Amino acid sequence: MNKFLLLAILLTVSCNQDSTHVIADLPKVLNEASGIDTTTKSDVIWMLNDSGNSSKIYGLNRNGIIEKELKIDAKNHDWEDLSSDNEGNLYIGDFGNNTNKRKNLVILKVSAEALKGSDKAAVERISFKYSNQEKFPPKKKKMHFDCEAFFHYNDSLYLFTKSRVKNDFGKTHLYKIPAKKGNHVAELISTFSSCNTSNCWVTSADISDDGKQMVLLTQKSFFVFINFTSNDFFNGTFKQYDFKYESQKESICFKDKNTVYITDEKAHGDGGNLYEFKLD
Repeated sequence: MNKFLLLAILLTVSCNQDSTHVIADLPKVLNEASGIDTTTKSDVIWMLNDSGNSSKIYGLNRNGIIEKELKIDAKNHDWEDLSSDNEGNLYIGDFGNNTNKRKNLVILKVSAEALKGSDKAAVERISFKYSNQEKFPPKKKKMHFDCEAFFHYNDSLYLFTKSRVKNDFGKTHLYKIPAKKGNHVAELISTFSSCNTSNCWVTSADISDDGKQMVLLTQKSFFVFINFTSNDFFNGTFKQYDFKYESQKESICFKDKNTVYITDEKAHGDGGNLYEFKLD
């Protein structure tokens, strides 16, 4: 991003009082919740765990009670985020890549019809690689190919990477791939930097149903982008919402245009909650 454009955007930042409140304690089986989303075809809030957990997704009500548990016919290499489309299909981002070595990056599409069933759900595999990654792993100063955040928008999937470069942890690269089965090359669109410390890692993203707001989550805050043009979500303006306390916040999604859901992982007796946050 052009430095002068970034400065202009930063001048529009509005830091706000934390209006996060807990609406439910998550069940123990979701102590490592890393993805959350709602769909147009269901009343439940879908969640998943990251690597080291079973290949299941869970549908919860607002009280944190699991109403549906669905086995997915794919391995949980490192599931990191959830998204959905206007048809009620769900997408699982299996693209966690801590060491930047993975060559089996994939997004798993679960159909709206399969979400209604009780048997193991079949998936379509949307495989991809980054257009600008040449080595596996790259040099330490180029470790920008981990990912924990994405969403579906206008027949495409948009991915936001997580930097593992020291003193540049807050940088995220925005990529685009088609939302269809096959092997794709992720197109680099633009970049954004929030800050330089590890609590600025981007851990989840979502876009509002009307396509006018985009959110990025970190452990210390989240950003709401508006007034963007085309699919470069970073060329508009944003507000930064800071949390009163930091926890391992891993997932965010819009409940409606004025409200987001957020989850954090259970760690050291804290977290493991479903939160609601009212936007300005």
